[in-house]
Amino acid sequence: MDNAELAATPSLPFDEDGPLFAEPWQAQAFAMAVRLSAEGHFTWPEWAQYLSAEIAAAKSGEAGNSLDIYYRQWLAALENLVADKGLASPSEMAGRKEDWRRAYLNTPHGEAIELGAASSKGE
Repeated sequence: MDNAELAATPSLPFDEDGPLFAEPWQAQAFAMAVRLSAEGHFTWPEWAQYLSAEIAAAKSGEAGNSLDIYYRQWLAALENLVADKGLASPSEMAGRKEDWRRAYLNTPHGEAIELGAASSKGE
């Protein structure tokens, strides 16, 4: 991905070092979109259209800091595009989110979360 494509990304927060992230999940969502585009699943302009639509549809009273709100919109746009392209269905994505939620709940504090922990305690 070149700088011109990044510059054309709606509302992308960045500084002289590149995109800004407040949480690791934000960088991961960003990386997933970049990777799927690089692999040819969709073009970056196509991605920008989905993100623009998500930003336009956003509720004005959303709570959270601006990076959090932006990357939640980013994630929603990515989920919509992935579903529309048939890369994963909404139910598959919901199932994977649930797997990670269970893994989080079943992982002792301070340890790395692993997807295998999703069923370790029967949560």
